[in-house]
Formats: sequence, C-alpha cells, structure tokens
Amino acid sequence: MDDGRKVAMISGASRGIGAEIAAALAEAGYALSLGVRRPEAVRDRFGADGPDLLIYPYEATDPAAAPAWVAATLARFGRIDVLVNNAGIATYVGLEDGDPDELDRLFAVDVKAPFLLIRAALPALKASGAGRVVNVASLSGKRVMGLNAGYQMAKHAVVALTHAVRRLGWEHGIRATALCPGYVATDLTAAVSDPPPEAMTDPKDLARLVVTVVGLPNTAAVAELLVNCRYEHML
Repeated sequence: MDDGRKVAMISGASRGIGAEIAAALAEAGYALSLGVRRPEAVRDRFGADGPDLLIYPYEATDPAAAPAWVAATLARFGRIDVLVNNAGIATYVGLEDGDPDELDRLFAVDVKAPFLLIRAALPALKASGAGRVVNVASLSGKRVMGLNAGYQMAKHAVVALTHAVRRLGWEHGIRATALCPGYVATDLTAAVSDPPPEAMTDPKDLARLVVTVVGLPNTAAVAELLVNCRYEHML
C-alpha cells in the first residue's frame, strides 16, 4: 500500500556496490525492493521482509523476472520512484581469447536485464513524476584501456541505454544517470593488484553519490557520473 514513502528497486543488492547503495537509500528514508539471486544472502544485513523492505528472488538471465519483480514491488508498496540497475558480470571475452559464446550471457545480464527492468518499471516511474533510473556502468563504457572487449562493449551499451531512458522519460519527469566508476574495492576486483584495494574507490562513496543524484530535482539532472580512483588524462 502506498503510504507516500519513496520506493527504490535495486538489483544485485547482496554485496558490493549494490548492497551499499541499498543501505544508503534506506538511511535516506527510502523503502527498498531488493532483487537478488539468493534472498538469504541479504537478510543478515537488511533483515526480513517488512513494511519497508521486499527481498525478491531475481534472476537477471530470466526474461520473466523483470515484470514479476516489478509487479511484486507494486503489490507491496504501490509505487516505484527509483530503479538502480546494478546486477552485472565481468566475464572476460577478448578479441584474441576468451569464449565468444560468453558474449551472450554477458549481454543478457549486463544489458538485456536492465533494459527489461526499465521497460517493466516505466509506467510506475512515469506515474512518480520524478522517477529516477541509475544504471551502474563503468569507465569501460566511456573509454577502452584493458583487453576485455566483451565487457567494454556491454558497458558502452549500458551508457547508450541510459541516454535512451533520458530521451523517452524526460517529459514524464524521469531522469537517468549512468554511473561509471573505475576500479572499486569489491569482490569483482579481488584479483586486481594494480591499483591495490586500498587505492580503489570505496563502494560506500559511490552509494553516497547515488543518493545525491536521485535526490536532485528534475531541473538538475546528471546524465553521466564518471568516478575514478586515479588520474586519467582522457577523462
């Protein structure tokens, strides 16, 4: 039931960037709908389902999962004001090595899943009048430095998706932001030694930025937010 409290949906909220964004939005007063593969993995931190929390078993590779999760969120809260597409993978598919068949899964999780969630949530975001979409992309979606062409292609697509949301949703008060971090100290970068974890961006800082961006008025929209932990002359 809609009690006037703003509602945020966050995919991939069980750890890393997604978990910190969820915690920061909860602290800012949002009710949460968390889409995760294993609901039990988030209950230790966020607790059990309640008036301000829905934990939904969301599988990004399942096309039916997006409309089902959106429907469950609306049934519980009656509204959706913020959608954060954070769930993603970083499978290596280079031009010279890596399994090209993995491109299908990479694009299914990193591109098609956010597309389907946005499509399903659009009516509710329009109804909000100040709907917000944050797509967690990457600096790899803005420039190419490493050799993981598949990941770079996927994150470029996420940036393009963000601009498509801005174009379609603008007159309805929907504002979309592509969050493009460099190295972030999460499980995804556990095998990276340069830079070391202590020199990477803290996911809590990304969460603070997301809270700020979604709280801005319609007249102060941020299309792309590039966040780095080291100097890059092309940015």
